[in-house]
Amino acid sequence: MSATTIKIYPGTKSQLDTYREYKNESYDEVIKKVIYIANNVNKHPELSKETIEAIKRARKRIKKGKFVTEEEAAKRLGL
Repeated sequence: MSATTIKIYPGTKSQLDTYREYKNESYDEVIKKVIYIANNVNKHPELSKETIEAIKRARKRIKKGKFVTEEEAAKRLGL
């Protein structure tokens, strides 16, 4: 498979970095993910609104200290 080089500004690169789920995730994977999200937003805007509301509720719970740490979750799951 062939590849190409694209020019992006440092600010754009920083924004793409926020979508990385793990350190070695390639920019090709990140861009594909962003494209997938954009396509779904256009096809199913009502789901996007639900997701935004769910994120807002989760942030409120976190601010109140109502969350489970990764360590606690691992203990509960026996990992």
